[in-house]
Amino acid sequence: MSVHIDIAGLRPEQVAVVPSPLAELGMALHALSEPGHHPGLQGWVTGVTARLDPHLADRMCEADFLWRTTFSDLFMPCAGIPGRSTLPGATLAEELDLLDKLTDEQFVDAALEFTCAVGYGTCGPTALTDPEVRRRSLDLAAARGPRQLRFSERLLADPPKIRAWLRQFLQDCDAAFFAEAWSRLRHQLAADARHKTDLLRQKGLAETLAAVSPAVTLDEAAADISVDKLGDARTTTGDGGLLLVPTSLGWPHLMVLHRYGWQPVLHYPVGSPELAAPPTLEQLALRMTALSHPVRMRICRNLARSAYTTGELAQVHGMTAPEISRHLAVLKKAGLITTRRRGRYVLHQLDVTVVARLGSEFLEGILR
Repeated sequence: MSVHIDIAGLRPEQVAVVPSPLAELGMALHALSEPGHHPGLQGWVTGVTARLDPHLADRMCEADFLWRTTFSDLFMPCAGIPGRSTLPGATLAEELDLLDKLTDEQFVDAALEFTCAVGYGTCGPTALTDPEVRRRSLDLAAARGPRQLRFSERLLADPPKIRAWLRQFLQDCDAAFFAEAWSRLRHQLAADARHKTDLLRQKGLAETLAAVSPAVTLDEAAADISVDKLGDARTTTGDGGLLLVPTSLGWPHLMVLHRYGWQPVLHYPVGSPELAAPPTLEQLALRMTALSHPVRMRICRNLARSAYTTGELAQVHGMTAPEISRHLAVLKKAGLITTRRRGRYVLHQLDVTVVARLGSEFLEGILR
């Protein structure tokens, strides 16, 4: 499972690495709503929450589905500007002006993404123009709760009013907590953008993407970027560009904007605690499957304490050597055990470092 970006015909100068204050504000709102996703931000979240104005906190709940359960494309409005080559603004005010340039159809479709509205990756009728799409969007919103339904009804009835509400809300968040955070974060993000830009010029796109995340790979022959995620989707740069946006608050989320007709965007974490080379989702599934068998769990208990030969494990578990060998082969293929030879004996031992990382790797994998 992967998200693919077709970059056929993409020129090097059409690739840009630029920080986005609006995208970072979106990640700040997400971290405040889902602190469990971001254990490294617990101190910051606690501090902001403690001094947050109660009225602003209430307003934050009115539309938290825009940044809590998904990351709305409204936080990347530059990608929706015609020409598909617009860059994020240098300031939040500039980015909010870009948000105002989206058509009502674009704004509504992006805001309704939380309802699992159809047509994200395809061209089709919108909820503003098609009664059936409108009905389905409201039905899906109702299934997610009364707040989502009220917001969707207001959005469809008066898009400009919701635009104004959202802009004022984001400006109030900036004054309350984000401006202070951005004054610290923007230097780190600008430095990462400069580093990736230099890498792009000197080493090319493949090495730049590898530096963005080990989960991002480039097949130069096929002109295809593959992002290892739990999902299948395709988009294309077409006659537009490719935008790479670093985030300091975003780990473990590696997000791909692949909305139909919009500029593709890779929103990637920097300065994160993620591993230098986290396993692919296929490798992660292989490891979890290997550990799901009760016999292999018991074998791991032995191998976590000491190295054993196949014969010793067979004796301990009352099984034949071929049966033990089959279980060991599964564990070895998953990268969970190491094997070394001592004289005429082959010793197996659990790689406890790999096993200890499984919890964080699972979280990173499903939230990526």
